[in-house]
Amino acid sequence: MIQVSHLTKSYGHRTAVNDLSFEVQKGEVVGFLGPNGAGKSTTMKILTGFMPATSGSAKVAGFEVFENPIEVKRNIGFLPETPPVYPDMAVDEYLGFAAGLHGVPKRSIKAAVDGALEKTSLGDVRSRLIGNLSKGYRQRVGLAQALVHNPQVLILDEPTVGLDPKQIIEIRELIKGLAGDHTVILSSHILPEVTATCQRIIVINKGQIVAEDTIERLTTRINKGLIYSMTVKNPSASGIDAVRKVPGVKSVSAVGPKLVVEINPISGETRDLIVAAAVHESMGVLEFSAERVSLEEIFLQLTTVEDHQV
Repeated sequence: MIQVSHLTKSYGHRTAVNDLSFEVQKGEVVGFLGPNGAGKSTTMKILTGFMPATSGSAKVAGFEVFENPIEVKRNIGFLPETPPVYPDMAVDEYLGFAAGLHGVPKRSIKAAVDGALEKTSLGDVRSRLIGNLSKGYRQRVGLAQALVHNPQVLILDEPTVGLDPKQIIEIRELIKGLAGDHTVILSSHILPEVTATCQRIIVINKGQIVAEDTIERLTTRINKGLIYSMTVKNPSASGIDAVRKVPGVKSVSAVGPKLVVEINPISGETRDLIVAAAVHESMGVLEFSAERVSLEEIFLQLTTVEDHQV
């Protein structure tokens, strides 16, 4: 659905996007992550036809962005970080205007507007002036205009900025519900939001992709193994030494009654042997669970370590 090949964008001597290549399949919800200045917004603007690339190619819904910009815009719904709304227009009036700009036939505009209002829970404010709405509601109006023409592809830049916790949950559920029917690229600095909504993430740093995978696979690759936490009743040096000697165990560290055990790639037998060793040494196992590296930790490792290879 989205194909980016060797995309480069330079501003004089500064390269904002450097030889970027990736694909997003139909129906996927993909998180696009990176620190400020990494090239995320530049890539999104190129995909939407807002600005040209210096070199490379990009296709959306089978259309070349630079050769068929009108067709691309018909197939894309775009929500920039600052919603493109007109404060002097009523919500439904503005959405009807946006639908017309996207080429929705006049006979279908009312149904399109009603559908966008329903999806974004804006029915109660449809007749109000946008300028009189809260920031959160204006954000939802911006999302509604991206949806009003039922595009194949949605590109969302910080879609929950300014929303309260209840609204954030609602928008997350809406985005997840779009998977399958729409292809979504979601850029966000709120990393738990990406975890909650995206099936796959692309991490960009200094204009280049530094990682592209599911969160679970990136976690394993960052860890180079798996980490378990075991809480025991009677920690002892002999018990810790016995756990350390279990085949497959890479390291063991102890903080009070809690043992942190790192093992090589997942093995049910290794887990069983760790518990058995602790029981044999009469340490009294109270809890045993896997620990996960958070998306924040993955993000920091990928974007703050120079020449990091995953």
